[in-house]
Amino acid sequence: MAYKKVIKAFKIILPLALGVFLMWYWLGGMTSQERVNLWDTIKNANPLWIGISFIFSILSHASRAYRWNFMLEPMGYTSKFGNGLAAVMTGYFANTFVLRSGEVLRAVAIQRTDKIPFEKAFGTVVSERIADLIMLLLIMITAVILQSTALIDLFKEKANPISSIISLAILLVIGIVGLRILKKSSHPFIVKVRNFGLGILEGVKSILSMKKNAAFIFHTLFIWAMYIAMFWIVTLTVPGLQGISTGVTLAAFVIGAFAMSATNAGMGAYPIAMVTIFSFFGYDEADGNAFGSIIWGTQTIFNILIGGICALYVFVIRRR
Repeated sequence: MAYKKVIKAFKIILPLALGVFLMWYWLGGMTSQERVNLWDTIKNANPLWIGISFIFSILSHASRAYRWNFMLEPMGYTSKFGNGLAAVMTGYFANTFVLRSGEVLRAVAIQRTDKIPFEKAFGTVVSERIADLIMLLLIMITAVILQSTALIDLFKEKANPISSIISLAILLVIGIVGLRILKKSSHPFIVKVRNFGLGILEGVKSILSMKKNAAFIFHTLFIWAMYIAMFWIVTLTVPGLQGISTGVTLAAFVIGAFAMSATNAGMGAYPIAMVTIFSFFGYDEADGNAFGSIIWGTQTIFNILIGGICALYVFVIRRR
């Protein structure tokens, strides 16, 4: 029992500690003048673009709350739109402080407000995460296709043809062997991985077979379009990133999405990821620093303020 408590505490503390360390590493790697320039860029960011980014963010959250009912209705449950939105925002608020706790707290919130059983609500949250994962993979593939020329040029410049062919052959062999192991192994970890993959396939099937699958797919596309629009509009606040191409935008968006899941709300990891990806495409490090700071800072503040109000409504005000 004590061992499980230690592991649980470790899972909570480690991402937070990593985020704090990355923030220190990121800011500590700048000179005092670079930090002054960064702060000046943040202060001079056009509030119009920040405001529009908030609108895109609100629209994505509202669409997510509305889409939720498409998965609840086949089980005989519905949630009021306002309650669903409050639960969604409560989840984002929780993820800011405890990594991956938002999905659980979101299900708890809707159980309190609409009397939907926790296990049913949580199951739908997991299923919709599968849809989100598929969307992220599609965006990643699109980014690779759009940036294929840059990637090929980089490959030609830095790769050794013979070693590259050998590496691809090794990866192919590893892939074939890995699939065979994944299919036949009874090892607990391999079974978990296999079940996860089968769960994704089952989730896709359930989405395609639901009554309002077209509406669900539309809202899924809309949510991610708002995410990308929110990301892109903030590039207008950094002079050096204005006129950025679609391919670079999508590539940076995907890297940022993965960085967000590494630490609490992407603390430290997100700004570093933005500096890295924009530098890779030839942009100045200062522009990457400014963009990462602005979008991460504004969205984190938004989630804490709005999410905190929603959490207060769900767990305190409604109980009175």
